Amino acid sequence: MTILVRFSCCVLLAIGVLFCGGCSSAERQQRAKNPAFEVTEASIEDVQGALQRGDCTCEQVVGAYLARIAAYDQPTTLNSIVITNPEALETARQLDAEYKRTGTMRPLHCIPVIVKDNYNTAGLQTTAGSLALKGFAPTTDASMVKVLKAAGAIVLAKSNMAEWAFSPMVTISSIAGETRNPYNLAHVPAGSSGGTAAAVAASLGTVGLGTDTGNSIRGPSSHTALVGFRPTLGLLSRAGITPLYLRNDTGGPMTRTVADATRLLEVMAGPDPADPLTAYSADKIPAGGYRQFLDKNGLKGARIGVLGTLSERNPDPQVKAVFEQAVADLRKAGAVVVEVEIPNFDEISKGHWCTVFKHDVNVYLSDLGPGAPVKNINQVLASGKYSAYIKENLEDELANGVLPGQATAGCGEAYTDPRRIAFRNAVTAVMDQNQVGALVYPTWNNPPAKIGDLKGYRGDNSQFIAPHTGQPAFTVPMGYTYDNLPAGLQFLGRSFDEPTLIKYVYAYEQATRHRKAPALFPALPAAK
Repeated sequence: MTILVRFSCCVLLAIGVLFCGGCSSAERQQRAKNPAFEVTEASIEDVQGALQRGDCTCEQVVGAYLARIAAYDQPTTLNSIVITNPEALETARQLDAEYKRTGTMRPLHCIPVIVKDNYNTAGLQTTAGSLALKGFAPTTDASMVKVLKAAGAIVLAKSNMAEWAFSPMVTISSIAGETRNPYNLAHVPAGSSGGTAAAVAASLGTVGLGTDTGNSIRGPSSHTALVGFRPTLGLLSRAGITPLYLRNDTGGPMTRTVADATRLLEVMAGPDPADPLTAYSADKIPAGGYRQFLDKNGLKGARIGVLGTLSERNPDPQVKAVFEQAVADLRKAGAVVVEVEIPNFDEISKGHWCTVFKHDVNVYLSDLGPGAPVKNINQVLASGKYSAYIKENLEDELANGVLPGQATAGCGEAYTDPRRIAFRNAVTAVMDQNQVGALVYPTWNNPPAKIGDLKGYRGDNSQFIAPHTGQPAFTVPMGYTYDNLPAGLQFLGRSFDEPTLIKYVYAYEQATRHRKAPALFPALPAAK
């Protein structure tokens, strides 16, 4: 969808009420007197507060984001969006009518969401970044999308991703090309959820969804000054999400604030019959939800472990300096910070990756039904419809990946695989011995690489623990390095202990307030 007129939300003067088709004359006049609501950097609370005050309608909120996408995404070569939802404005109108009729809002009423292109979205193209799936629209939503819609959220657009989610370093697909970092377009946003990261960072939507197999929520969030939650494996349903390695995969929120990520988590968490792994979360959701843990004093008296094994892994000097300041800020906020090491880390952390892509993707593609243009990954390779940089990945997965029915042979999930359990137990034992609630380290030890600089892709710390142990790991902005490129601080917690991580990351965020909007994507000028 293309929006030709640039406008800020709710600028209703000379052009009247742009999206108020059913309003009376009195309503139009009253809206024209209200102050404009600007969507740039707006939170969930900001959007819903504006609706409650009557500053704008949901339709105008959605229109404002679509205007930003049209003005900024392709014209600046940010290239974060694959497709916008042609039904978004109509959905917004329906939500406006519902609010007018009932006077109440759903938990995520009128919150436009940027959805990574590997989440099934009913009636809206879903490709996992692959040209082989171009034009394909599933008939059903992924479970996480379904619950967000039920809570009143709007799928605004699908975001670009690393093709088939193969790369943690870059966001390049045969469907939409390469996504750039909104803080400096000469740099990458990492991968594979870089499209969501770039779009949310540039305020092309209120919040976003990513997926994380090894890094792909936390790395892009770190590179774009966002909050990224990789939850405990089994807390969120993966049903309807194109897998990479399902034994490691999880979805999760990517937002500009901890409060927004927590709101999304609260709506999405819990068992789903379509994903058996979520049975482990059945008694793990806190009564009263997760927002009760948004405590600005949450670091007072907390014990935090600095994991030197990762933080001292050849860090860039500027990232190291920012991290040292982050540790000082933790202490200033009331935390007791101790140095922590995990014995035999190199030994217990190696050999956990397992090539289950062929099996998992073939199952996913076969479940898409007769409308899917390809039925298995062999057909994708045979079609030639893939980016050159993933050809080796595809060939290797086809040659060495497990076959259907063999996926569990030495490649078990987080709660039955003995090696994964042993790794998690070792990490948890160190946390218990040191009486710490979380381990911290830089999300990346190096700044975002330059576009095309293959040697610059180094320093990713997210791959080592959480993907294999299943533990939750959250990243939050910790400052900026060269040319205002963002860096992230990662908190790793015990399994299903999201409440503690929320307390810590929220308190740190509120104490430091590092998040700032990328200068290249300011508020749009008001329409005249």
